[in-house]
Amino acid sequence: MGLLRDKVAIITGGSSGIGRATVKLFVDEGAKTVIADVQDDKGKTIAKELGKNAIYQHSDVSKESDIEAMIDCAVSKFGRLDCLFNNAGYAGVSGPIEETPMDGFDKTVSVLLKGVFMGIKHAAPIMKEQGSGSIISTGSVAGLRTGYGPHTYSACKAAVIHLTKTAAMELGIHNVRVNCICPGGIATPIFAPMLELDKEEIDKAYDLMSERLEGLQPIQRSGQPEDIAQAALYLASDMSSFVNGHELVVDGGLIGGKQWDALRKSLAADEDSDET
Repeated sequence: MGLLRDKVAIITGGSSGIGRATVKLFVDEGAKTVIADVQDDKGKTIAKELGKNAIYQHSDVSKESDIEAMIDCAVSKFGRLDCLFNNAGYAGVSGPIEETPMDGFDKTVSVLLKGVFMGIKHAAPIMKEQGSGSIISTGSVAGLRTGYGPHTYSACKAAVIHLTKTAAMELGIHNVRVNCICPGGIATPIFAPMLELDKEEIDKAYDLMSERLEGLQPIQRSGQPEDIAQAALYLASDMSSFVNGHELVVDGGLIGGKQWDALRKSLAADEDSDET
């Protein structure tokens, strides 16, 4: 407890899924936290539940004015900014590439890539002046390997991973660290559209995806939002003070190799044969 005592954090997409789990963990660890999201009712409810160390700020990360406002909110309310977690996102436009509508492409890029870029842009001067800070963004295994997400989503996540590295080189000399987390199969509402769930059923996504994601990786359970929150805590805290420009993969071994299950079954068969 207390790994983030006296630190100030902003978490975008903080009203649900990975963001919500991270908000709760950061507050538990002592951080004063701005919950930035467009889900106003959920965000305000969480802030009220967590008390004086959490406040909600309506933030559409595709709009630069909203990015500026959320950072101003943290600094004016709490006096500084120690961590920005660029986490807001959604699955975005999908389908065959020749059928991808450009307005859907533009919207997806605005949230998943432009929003991250603007977050880094506006956090950087505050943190440089302080001489310290940690910027974290949510990448994805889809940005590291093919076949784990739609075209536009995957391209944006790959860009976020590389932007992490280029920004880290520029800001590291000011003791500002820039890293990203690459989740694997995590049970969150981001999968709700794939399951054709409406708004009233969206909470079912957690249970349904937990079931469907089990067994896809060597660690035989679905990833949970708390798994990513713990990774964010590490990158936000002084435990990672020498970690910069890194993509931290949290996927239970998902991208280690698609042949792992066949190998496991083969070894099990050999063991059975030896026993007979």
